[in-house]
Amino acid sequence: MKYILETARLRLREFTEDDAEFIVALFNSPGWLKFIGDRKVKTTQQALHYLENGPIKSYRKNNYGLYLVEKTDDSASIGMCGILKRESLDHPDIGFAFLPQYNGKGYAFEVASATVTYAKEKLGISRLTAITVPGNVRSIKLLEKIGFIYHKRFSFPNNTEELLLYMN
Repeated sequence: MKYILETARLRLREFTEDDAEFIVALFNSPGWLKFIGDRKVKTTQQALHYLENGPIKSYRKNNYGLYLVEKTDDSASIGMCGILKRESLDHPDIGFAFLPQYNGKGYAFEVASATVTYAKEKLGISRLTAITVPGNVRSIKLLEKIGFIYHKRFSFPNNTEELLLYMN
């Protein structure tokens, strides 16, 4: 396994095909469905397709992507965090999501802060963006806490959903 970074309680590592069941659980958790949306990943096979065409492809193409967040004490998979490159955004953006039982414990702040530092110091990315839906108060607070500033409302091409764009 390829580890990207480690904090006091967490580490980021590249996703592998062995993480397909975790992806199914995360993508169908209440917070994911409410704030990110139904990605139609209901089976292990669909999760494998997502992993191969999402994070794993991004590692090869961009040298970064979304990573699995695991606890250092017991290696429990608790969420994902990383950097995405979207064609419709001028700069890479940070993304994160956690299983509900790990919310409110400071894990997102810990790993998102480390990811911003990693992006700047190791990847040479000088500016990051972040996107969220207007009602995702937890994400908005976290983004502001790690130094992101609200920039504007926008929608992705061919999509009417209004999102908030943050920049650091």
